[in-house]
Amino acid sequence: MSQTLTQSKLFKYFQAFAGTCIFAVAVKLLIVPLGLYNGGSLGFAQIIRTLLIDYAHISVLSKIDLAGIIYFIINVPLLVLAYKGVGKSFFIKTLIAVISQTTFLTLIPSPTTPIIDDTLAACLIGGIISGYGIGLALRAGGSTGGHDIVGVYLAKKHTNFKVGHVAIIVNFVVYSICALMFEIDVFIYSVIYATISALIIDRVHYQNIMVSVMIFTKVEGLQLPIMQKLNRGVTYWTGSGAYTNESTHVLVTAVSKYEISSLKRIVHELDPHAFTILSENTSIDGNFVKKL
Repeated sequence: MSQTLTQSKLFKYFQAFAGTCIFAVAVKLLIVPLGLYNGGSLGFAQIIRTLLIDYAHISVLSKIDLAGIIYFIINVPLLVLAYKGVGKSFFIKTLIAVISQTTFLTLIPSPTTPIIDDTLAACLIGGIISGYGIGLALRAGGSTGGHDIVGVYLAKKHTNFKVGHVAIIVNFVVYSICALMFEIDVFIYSVIYATISALIIDRVHYQNIMVSVMIFTKVEGLQLPIMQKLNRGVTYWTGSGAYTNESTHVLVTAVSKYEISSLKRIVHELDPHAFTILSENTSIDGNFVKKL
């Protein structure tokens, strides 16, 4: 394995670790002090924690934040699904993210009084920061666990399925419970926070954005490193330049947006003068592998 490839993998692992740290800091410092609830599996964990402490009155459990530990327990069977149904690389990155997120959520203390008194402002800032953190973890090629694992698994099995579909269903259930159990303000502000967070995740994590690529080059065999390093299919033919009448190789492929930098590096290393056309938000139907 080349040193560059090793460094790239290590950076991805660090990115997943850093993303969960950023997310946990936002939740523990800005959201938890306001008594608000996260979406997804962590939201379920927070609700279970509240039931154990406030309703079951198990006071000994109030000394630590149980949400992180409960979240890890929920993820155990889902991690098995990630390993068997998605892939080893995805499993390792997700495992790192889940363990680090559990640790941060359990150990980072929440202030007794909110850092930001304005609840709406705290929701906006907390949503931006937490969304950025989750987006980083997803961008590293893993996930933060929970319903993300189920979403990635289904997205891999079904071409037109998006990870966000599972998030919508899970969040609907979580916030329906919040609406029944807590005051309406808690429900409303929790939904606002989750919505802002989801919007930021979509901006940071762009693996579902497909890009069609057309490359014009005079170098023979440029399709081989693209297929070998990116594991993407390439169609190519020989054309002629209208001005020079010289023969030119035309390559066409489709990649995810997060693969663009790697593709450009491959092309520039072999042909610095290659001409490349990129078209984002391409609709693809057929045998296109999602790199999740």
